[in-house]
This record gives sequence, C-alpha cells and structure tokens, in this order.
Amino acid sequence: MPELSEYELEREANIARNRALLEQLELKDAVGQLGVPAKTKAPAKSKAKPVQPSKRVKREREVEAPRRQSSRLKKEVVDPNESPSKKRKREAEHEERLRKEEEERREAEEKAREAKRPRHQDLDLTTLAEELEPPELITLRAALQTAVTTPLPKRVGEIDAFVFDEDKKDDAAVKDLRNRLQKMKVVARAKVTQDRVYSAAYHPEVSKDLIFFGDKHGQLGIWDARAPPDEVADEDDDVAAADDKEGGKYWRLQQHWPATSKSSISSVKFDPMDSHSVFTTSYDCTIRRMSFISGISQEIFSSDETLITSVDLPPDGNELWISDAAGGLTHLDLRQDKSKARWYGLSDQKIGSVSINPTTPHFLLTASNNRQLKIWDSRKLQTLMVGSDSGGTNVDGPPQTGAEFSFDTVQEFVESKKGKGCLRGEFSHGKSVSSAYWDPRGRSIVSTSYDDTLRLWEFDAAKYNSSTAFPSFTPFSRMKHNCQTWLTILRAVWTPNPDVYPHFTIGNMDHSLDIMSCKGDLIARLSDRSRITAVQAVTCSHPSIVERAATGNASGRCVLWAPPDLVA
Repeated sequence: MPELSEYELEREANIARNRALLEQLELKDAVGQLGVPAKTKAPAKSKAKPVQPSKRVKREREVEAPRRQSSRLKKEVVDPNESPSKKRKREAEHEERLRKEEEERREAEEKAREAKRPRHQDLDLTTLAEELEPPELITLRAALQTAVTTPLPKRVGEIDAFVFDEDKKDDAAVKDLRNRLQKMKVVARAKVTQDRVYSAAYHPEVSKDLIFFGDKHGQLGIWDARAPPDEVADEDDDVAAADDKEGGKYWRLQQHWPATSKSSISSVKFDPMDSHSVFTTSYDCTIRRMSFISGISQEIFSSDETLITSVDLPPDGNELWISDAAGGLTHLDLRQDKSKARWYGLSDQKIGSVSINPTTPHFLLTASNNRQLKIWDSRKLQTLMVGSDSGGTNVDGPPQTGAEFSFDTVQEFVESKKGKGCLRGEFSHGKSVSSAYWDPRGRSIVSTSYDDTLRLWEFDAAKYNSSTAFPSFTPFSRMKHNCQTWLTILRAVWTPNPDVYPHFTIGNMDHSLDIMSCKGDLIARLSDRSRITAVQAVTCSHPSIVERAATGNASGRCVLWAPPDLVA
C-alpha cells in the first residue's frame, strides 16, 4: 500500500474530526451522508389535531389608492406631421383621460380613508354579514328568530340563597356540583372567529347552545354549537374525520369597524330584560346594540378617543355603566340621548371591568390597574353636580346630565362629609386587578390579579342597608392561579345560573378549564389532551343549564363542554 502524502493524511484527519463532531451534535442527515448510522429518533408527534374549519373566509383587504405613474412612461409618441384638428382632438382626449384618472384616484383614496374609519350609522344584518352566502344568511336569521320566541330576562338569585349555618351543607352542595360538572367533556369544537377571542356570552335559550364570541378585529362570532354541521370536503374531496371536523354552525358578523385590532370587542352582554338583543363594547370607542328581531346594529354610545373596556347593565335594563382606559365610569340612561351621559373619574389608571350588584344595583364594583378593587354607591355618586365645590350635591332636582367629573373632583367629594358612604369598600392587590365580579346573589365577589392570585369575598347582606363603608373588606380566601399570560386576560367569571350553588369558571395555563366554588373549592378541572392544545382564555356558562360551559382561545377556536351523552 503506497504511503499517504502529508496532504492526504491531513485530509483524513479532518474527515475524522468532522464525523466525530457531527455524531456529538447528533445531526442525523449530515452523519448519514458520511456513512455514519443515525442514533436519534424522530420526535413524537402530538396526537391533538386542530379542528378543521368548514369554511375559509378571506378578510377583505384595505382599499389602496392607485399609484401615480411616471409622466415619462406615459408620454405619448406624437406624429410630427399631425394636423391641427387631430392635435386638438388628441389634447382634448389627453385632458379627459387625466381628469378621469384624477377622479378615480380621489375616489380610491376616499374609500381607503373610509375603510379605516369607525362606522357610526345603523347597520343591517346583510351589511354585518356581507361575506356570508344567501343560504347562510337565511340560517342565521332562523337561529336568531329562535332566540326571540319568548322573552328570557336575566334571572337574579336570592341574596340569602345557599347560605348555610353548617359547613356540612356547604360540603354536600359542593359534592353534588362536583359529581355533575366533572362529567363534562368536549362535545363540539369550531373556529368561530377569525382572530383571538376577547369576550364571550352564553345566550339563555334552552333549546340551543347559542354562544356569542367577540374577537380581536371587531368580529362577533355566533355559534349554534349543537346544530347539525355541514359536511364540507377539502381540496381532495376528503371529508374530515369526526374528531377533526367542526361541530355546529357559526356565522361571523363584522360588528365593529375597521377590521383591525383597533376594534377589539372587549365585552358582550345580552339585554337583561328579554335577551332579544346583544350589546358589544369595542376598542373603537363605541358601544353597539344588535337587535335579533330587526337585525339592525345601532350605535348607542361613543367616546372621543377613550378605549371602552367593559359594560354592565342592571336587571331592569334601562341603564349602562361603562368602564374605560382613562380610569372612568360613564353612566348612560338608555331612555335618554347619549349626549346626556355622565362621566366620573374613579381611578388615576385604567378600569378594566365594572360589575353591578344584581340584587342591590346601586353597588358598583370596579377593578383598576392601580391595584385597587372598590365598591361604589351610585346613589351618592350621582348627587355630584356641575360647578359645585367638593361637597356639593344637587338638592333642587334630578342629577344633571352630560357632565364630566375629574378624578380629583370625585376624590374630594368622597373625602367630604356629604360624600360619606360613596366609597363603601376598597382593597389593594399586589399588582393590577384585571377583573372583579359579583355573583348572581350579589353577595360574593371574585377578583383576578396579575399577582397570580384569585381572591374571594362574602358579605353580610344586613350591612347593605347602612350608608357607611363596610366594617371589613378583606378577602376570606386567596388561591394561587397563574395569570401571567400574553393571551387574552384570564378572568374568573361566575356562572349566571341562580338555581345552583355559586361557582365560577376560569381558564388555566395548563390548557384546562377550572371550575371553583364560592368558597374556593376546586370543583372540576376539565381538559382533553388529545383535542385541546391551547389555553382556554375566555370562558362563559349557560344561565339555566348547569352542565354547560364554553371556552375560546387565541386562534378563534371555541369549545363546548357538556355531558358526553349529549346529542350534538
């Protein structure tokens, strides 16, 4: 065998070093090319498959104004022997063409500007659902008509309901609830909205599971979760497997405009008097009400540039209390013009949620970024009058409307003798309070905070009749819960059903749905690793049926949780 040259020896040494390095790094393909057997195994694929949308709707692109073209490129070739008459005709045609192009450019620019402006006019169902085909629009109208066959007012619990003298009775109620709710499974999935789900509400109709979801781009998704789904084949004419296809039917309405993150729907509420219309608040600084009867969406409130974060209505449905990012609450009487609304600066930072006590509607609960949870007496708050000093009240007539009261003005009033009892209680959290709500009895409160803690309060209803601050405003229970998420804010939401032991739902970063009692007991932790692979950030429950809950995630996919024997 001939002796290798110094160059060849160096080459062989380099090959050996490279092979050893590749083996150390476990680079399968590269090692294979060098003749080294692979040692690594392919990673196991997730068993969970995303639900396959039955229809793909392209979002309309923004209208772009035509670009100006170079005069040099558009320059015409002129015949040097052109007659005067032809020259005049050519110049006239050129001027006419330039005029039309300018008109088209201005029209396109106006359409582009219009596409970015909020829509303040009344909108009919055809406009809201302009991307739906006529048969889909017919089925939507039919679903909404089912929801208005009878009035379904918001039901309010008794303030002393489920108040037991013995802990054994609480334990028995929790055990019974646990036996019912732990059986719930995923019975339907669908991509109801095109973008991240921000809010949700469960309609009280009992013959259907009709759930409304608001998304990041102002879209309102309506999901009839148990309706027979349409069989839709893919490009290869293959129909999705039962576990992969969507359940029920859904429709998407562009309730707020433009279709960007500036129009995120922050909350969804049904009319508490009959549930025949739905209210939506949006980051476009407007509130709209869509009637299921007429199919008309009407703007009922708008602010200049202040983001609206939430809204709540008392059981009589005649008023709105609106929270905003400027730290204020706005009171709007729906029987008056929206110009009569009154704004109160209750915080020096954003108020993320407002909740009206259902049994004592003059108690308002606010959660703020300044870490404070507060209870206000709206009767006192509405005695503030324009042009008065810090202690002034309107004693000569009804409260003045169309006024604004700054944070400093409200603070001075609260600290004055005449403002005594306006602020009934406050509690400081470790970090921002992301949400706080009253239970259906108006007796318990649950709050969520970025300090990763859920807190529970329970009040003695006998103290409600006093006019002074609550003697104690300390939560009786604190539960650790991971709320550090870049997704939609996790909120603990009470089930609105007053006939069952009070409990609430909240999403879990472990891709589960947590259900907890008003005493802080974990009732159920629902999950399905084979079908759920995302955080169920937004939750809601049926107002009358105990074993019903719905959730939504950051991709617009939504889930119905119910007993497994439920016929879809």
